[in-house]
Order: sequence, then structure tokens, then C-alpha cells
Amino acid sequence: MKEDFLYYIWEQKMFVSLPQTTTDGTRIEVIDVGKRNRISGPDFFNAKVRIGDTVWVGNVEMHCKASDWYKHEHHNDPAYENVILHVVVENDTNVTRPNGEPLTQMILKWPEWLTDNYKELNQAKPPIHCQKKVGLIPEIFITDWKNRLVIERWHHKYDNIEQMLQQNANNWEETFYWIMARNFGFHTNSLPFEWTARSLPLIYIAKHKNNLTQIEAMLFGQAGLLPEVATDEYTEILIREYSFLKNKFSLTPIKQGVWKKGGVRPSNSPYVRIAQFAVLLHQSSKLFSKILEIEQIDDFYKLFEVQPSDYWKKHTQFGIEGKERAKTLGKTSIDTILINTVFPTLFVYGRSREDENITEKALNFLQKLPAENNTIIHQWTQAGIKCQNAFDTQALLQLWHCYCNDKNCLRCRIGHQLLTRKQKKDE
Repeated sequence: MKEDFLYYIWEQKMFVSLPQTTTDGTRIEVIDVGKRNRISGPDFFNAKVRIGDTVWVGNVEMHCKASDWYKHEHHNDPAYENVILHVVVENDTNVTRPNGEPLTQMILKWPEWLTDNYKELNQAKPPIHCQKKVGLIPEIFITDWKNRLVIERWHHKYDNIEQMLQQNANNWEETFYWIMARNFGFHTNSLPFEWTARSLPLIYIAKHKNNLTQIEAMLFGQAGLLPEVATDEYTEILIREYSFLKNKFSLTPIKQGVWKKGGVRPSNSPYVRIAQFAVLLHQSSKLFSKILEIEQIDDFYKLFEVQPSDYWKKHTQFGIEGKERAKTLGKTSIDTILINTVFPTLFVYGRSREDENITEKALNFLQKLPAENNTIIHQWTQAGIKCQNAFDTQALLQLWHCYCNDKNCLRCRIGHQLLTRKQKKDE
């Protein structure tokens, strides 16, 4: 039996309530189980128990065996001085606090069917441990859990955005520019793309917003992707412009060799992506302000359907000409940007302003995008979970990465429902 299961039994108050006694036969009543501590120290803070005629308030420590108290060196740790109760499954020894005083112990008991449910869920095969049972959960409950999961997923982005805002003196335009640049790297080149944006303040781009060639020159130059020797007229112009702008703004490009070019599809070439990003900034240097104004989902597609300059219709890198192709940012790529960058940032912005209209708008926009298609989502659909839109798939990705993948069923609402459900014989 794992200690996490004991914490779950205690926190959910699923232990046998009456009659309950300490290991020496004294009657005990658990008034308040306390608050779970997920860092170092006792397992539960500020619990309240009545032992005999005395009410005690303090901390609770839990172990499978009482002797684990000594195995974990708690008897030598001052942090365990205020433990009022040691809850165990097996009482194989008496224990003392760090000051030498004997510590009251209680044997934790719970219904046997709960153990059976836990073993069944814990021993199920991955990737989705509840796959055979999840169909027993009412759809309305699944829907409510999805809502919580999406908000939880977006909250994880809050700290990262908050850190960027502190670095940018609370400038949302600059912060969104960094975040957007990272997303334009589409995982393969997300970091060098972000480093490029960080090395080139948005204010410098804004000063030359009407000149696409100069914006391209700054981005390619700061990315370290401009060739040293011009191979054609276009490249020569960019090299010349970058030399001027680099001196003008005292720019320092990012280090060489950080971009991944091999094995990348032509449409996802870092050169093409930078050219597309340049056009997006050329059309609107205050991109986040424009995002805030959008009310219809179609307007996002109009904003991001950017076509790079003519040179890039026949090129995927400098100096090597190929067949002419349209290099417009495709719908799937735009959906990825909206799902992973635009809508979460909009949500975080609304939360920071305590503006529910903005947060609700971000959530509603997500429901209007098609469901994502990947191996994780395929596993969920096989399990019978409906995925009607991007809201559903983002929720299920969060469920997978933060619960299923870590076998964290005890913290999952679906897991809780299955654990606490008394089995029927025909199931």
C-alpha cells in the first residue's frame, strides 16, 4: 500500500469513523483532518482531534508502518515536534517526538471495497488506467471536469507570463511579442525564435513598421541567419540594412548554430517562419491591442493568414531557388497559434485585470476551434470520451500530462469517482 493512498483516505475522510481508538485503547474522534502539506514536513497541518476528553490541534503524520517514523528520521527533526497524531496501517512499534515524549498513534481503517477499487485502478494497464471504467462516469460530470482542466492548463502559463511581464515593466505588447515569437518556432525552433525576439525590442521594429525589408533585415540578422556574403540582390539589401540598423540600435545577435534546419519541412523552415513573422509585425506592431479588439473567430484567421515577401515564394533559405509555392500560414498552424498562445494569453490578461468578459471570451473562442488530432486524443476517443472541439482536446491533454502520465489517479476527479463507487456484480 502506498502512502499516497493513505493521504487520500484521510483527506477525503473515508476512514471508518466509529468506533475509533488510539493504539492504547483511548477513544479518538477526528474533528478536522487538516490541510495537506505537499512540501517537506508533516503530512497534514492544523488538524483537530479529540483524544479522550482533550481536543488537540496540530499536525498529523502518516505511514504504512509505525517504524517508518524512525526510518525517515522524524524523531530527530524539530519540524515534527508539533505532531499530535501518528496515523498508521501497521503498528509495529511505539514512537516518540523529537523531544522524547511518546506520540499518540491511530490505526487507519477503511472499507475493503475501497481497497479493491484502488488495486483495480492502480494495476490497470497504461496509457489510460481508467479506460475500461471511464464510460461509467456520467457525461455531465466529465464536462464539468473538462472545464476545470482547461482553466488549470491555462493557469500553468500564468507564472511564465508574469515573469515576462516583470522583465518588461508590465508591457503586455512586448510580452505578447516574445510569446508569439516562441510559438512561431512551432516547437522545433521555439527557443531560438524567442531568443531572437528578446534580442530585438519591439520598439525598434515599431520605428520601422512601414518598411517590411528593414523588419526582415533586423529579424534575420538578430537570428544569426543572414549569410556573410550576399548570394543575390535581396540578400545584399538585407545585409546592408541590417548593418545600418545593428549600429543604429546597438544590437547583438543571438549565438550561431541554435536553429534546427535539417529534417524540417519546407513550410516550417526557420527562414520561412521568420519571413511570415516579419509580415505579421509589419501589418501591426501593436499586435496584442489588435487581439483584444477581435470579437469574431474568423477575424483571427484574417489576421494570421500572412504571406511572406515575394522572395520567399521561391526560397526556403537564402540563395537556393526552388519551385514557386504559396507560403501562407495554413489553418492548422493558425489553430496551433490560437490554441497555445493567443487564447491562453488573453485568458491570463483577463484574470490579471479581473475582467470576466475577457476570460469568458477566451474560453468561448477555444470552443469554436476544431478538435486537435494526435495520439493522446486518439487514446481518449477510444476510451469513449467525446472530443467535439479544441476546448475538449486541451482539457484531455491536461488530464493526460498532469494526471494519467504520472499515474496521479488519486488527484483526478474521474479517479475519485471510480475509487468511491461501490461495484455492481454485473460490471
